[in-house]
Amino acid sequence: MSSQIPDTPPTAAHAKADTTSLGDLLGEVTRDLSTLIRQEIELAKAELKQSGTRAGKGGGMLAGAGVAGHFVLLFLSVALWYALGELMGLGWSAVVVAVLWAIIAAILASVGRKELKAIKGMPQTVETAREIPPTLKPNGDHR
Repeated sequence: MSSQIPDTPPTAAHAKADTTSLGDLLGEVTRDLSTLIRQEIELAKAELKQSGTRAGKGGGMLAGAGVAGHFVLLFLSVALWYALGELMGLGWSAVVVAVLWAIIAAILASVGRKELKAIKGMPQTVETAREIPPTLKPNGDHR
């Protein structure tokens, strides 16, 4: 029993492939690829704008929290200064509170400096972006 595929009429893509030159087809592919890249760039711009807006709002909120936290520390320091002033006099208690803050500042500076020295090289994203052009080259030509 032989099964034959009935002759089906050619699709529009087949008809176009039969009547269009290879150069024209490659031109269309190039235009389509160019359009796709432009659309991706526009999408990335829109996403960056949205992310930037959110980052700006978040950064503003964090700045406000930082100012509020600073006032909390200021008033707690004044309260400690006053409480210690009852025991040893206001002058010496101010010195004690200042020395405590100097120790905290030295520790934070030391830890921060160590963290900054631990940063080496560029982020991974930059490295991956550099790998894109070789992937677009024909096989066997990767460098």
